[in-house]
Formats: sequence, C-alpha cells, structure tokens
Amino acid sequence: MSGIGALNARSREILQQIVDTYVETGEPIGSRTISRRLGEVLSPATIRNVMADLEEAGLLYAPHTSAGRLPTERGLRIVVDGLLEIGGDLSEGERDKIDSLLAASGRGYDEVLDEATRALAGLSACAGLVISPKSEPSLRHIEFVPLAAGRALVVLVNELGLVENRVIELPPDLPASALVQATNFLNTRYHGASLDEALRAIKEEIEQRKIELDELTARVVENGLALLSGGPDDGSLIVRGQSRLLEDVTAVEDLERIRLLFDQLEQKHGMLQLLQATGDADGVQIFIGAENQLFEHTGCSMILSPYRDTRKRVVGAIGVIGPTRMNYARIIPMVDYTARLIGRVIG
Repeated sequence: MSGIGALNARSREILQQIVDTYVETGEPIGSRTISRRLGEVLSPATIRNVMADLEEAGLLYAPHTSAGRLPTERGLRIVVDGLLEIGGDLSEGERDKIDSLLAASGRGYDEVLDEATRALAGLSACAGLVISPKSEPSLRHIEFVPLAAGRALVVLVNELGLVENRVIELPPDLPASALVQATNFLNTRYHGASLDEALRAIKEEIEQRKIELDELTARVVENGLALLSGGPDDGSLIVRGQSRLLEDVTAVEDLERIRLLFDQLEQKHGMLQLLQATGDADGVQIFIGAENQLFEHTGCSMILSPYRDTRKRVVGAIGVIGPTRMNYARIIPMVDYTARLIGRVIG
C-alpha cells in the first residue's frame, strides 16, 4: 500500500474523515460519528471493519481501549501526498495579504525574508521559518549620495534586484566630485562582482598603490563596501511565531522536546541538511513527525519549499513548523505561493 490511490473509495473516505477530525480537534473519532457524518450510507459495523483493516495496514491506531481511531504518521502521509497530487489554492484574501506584505520596495534581502516569515506565521497559526545559506549576490549598481553633516548614503542594488541603504561617515574635506568618482569607479570596475570580491580587490589595489582614485575617495569606496558586505556569515535561520507551537503543550517533556528542536535547527548542519533535502526535489516538501530526525518525538511537522534566484538556483527555503495535526490542505498552497513570490521579488 504505497499511496491513497491504493485504497478503495470506502477506505479513502473513512481515512479522510479520521484525518479531518484529527486536524480539527486532535481527538479520536468513532464509527458511529463517521456514519452520521457520511449521512448513514455506511453502518457503524461496516465502518468498524474498514477501520480495522486500516489499523492492520498501519494507517490508524487506537489511543485507548475501545476508543475511536487516530491516524498514524503513515496514515497522515498518505492523505498529505494525495493533497500534493491534486494541488490546492489560497483564498483571495490570503493571497492579497502575502502580496501586500512583500510588495514594498527598497528593502534589504533579510527584511523581505523576515516579512515573508511573519506573514506565514500569522496566516498559518504555526511557527514560520526561513533558512538562508551564506549569500553573496553580485553588484548590479552602487551609488554614493551626499547627505548633510559629513555623511553619505550608500545605495546598493544587487543581482537579485534588492536594495540596501546604509549611511557612512565621509573623510574630512572631501570634495563633492569624489562621491561621483567613487560611484563611477565601482560601477565600471566591479559590476557583477560580489561585495566581498570587490572589497578584497580594492584593498589589494590600495596596498599596491594601483587604484585610480585619490586617497580620500579610495577611503569612501572601501568604507562603503566594508559596511555593506557585513563580514562572513554561515547562513541564517529566521523563526517567527515560536509561541504558537506551545499553545497545545501541557507537559514539561513536550516543552523540552520543542526547545531541543529549535536548538537543532539553529545548528549549521541542521539547516543545511533541511535545505539540501528541500532543494533536491521540486516544490513543497513535507516532513511529518519522525520521518525527519530533527522532528522525532517532537509531535511536530514541517512544510518547506525552496525559493530560487534569477538563475534558478536554490538560495533558501521558507515554510512553517506546527503540530502534526496542522491544516495541511490550507498551509501547503500557502507555503508554495510564498516561496514562488519570494523568487519573483528577489528576481
């Protein structure tokens, strides 16, 4: 039994009813309730027989003696895979909400990702997260704009189309033409290079006295790039809405398991492992409970989708972490749409 298509129509309907109830309430459901929900076209006895078969197949389990049934992680997986096959869509309101949050221009790469993560957390009622490896986008354009009181605004547009704005202090007695000269020099010589590459090359030229700028202007160039490059980074994990994961937690052990989950996610190898698993496949990836080592014994699942740059390279992943009984039918298209929108925004 490899997917929901391998089940007959009666088994699919009953499994779906049990999963829907689990997502909605977290409670087991019995044969009489299912019979009523189906308009009593199937008797409770017939439904019990089907439930017994589904339990024997490892798709259901009974949490208590003579109680109703709950889906196992395998049962959830079969239903979720069925959702991926038929697809889904967002409501117009959800789509508009995500669009509006990511539409503002003039923001940095991290700000766009932060807004996307907040949007997902708010709409899904789960914890939103984004995994972004070290990124060194190339320079498309850079400009130094004079401000009052010996300062200048550095405006950088990278290859992803995102804008970074930073204020730097200017060397004393800097002529007005120096900012124009610095702008022209960088756009001519280092268009298409990353910030780190441009900064290293300029430092080497200054040391070897080969730079085509006077000393004051060279300092403007070096200081501007150094401020924008921001130093080395091994990647980042942005998480918003962690408290949502704790709303259903009643036991101290559950709290500790979730704390350990975030500790593992924040480790570099954990982030890269998830990013690689997501980037190796197309579209949305779902990790249900113990299917992924990070989520074993946490009672959590994750829906994650990669986003790509203009060269179709995977440059990060965005998604949500929530209880295993999260509303997959609603959240899967939400994550998919947000990832695609990020790709357009940074493209």
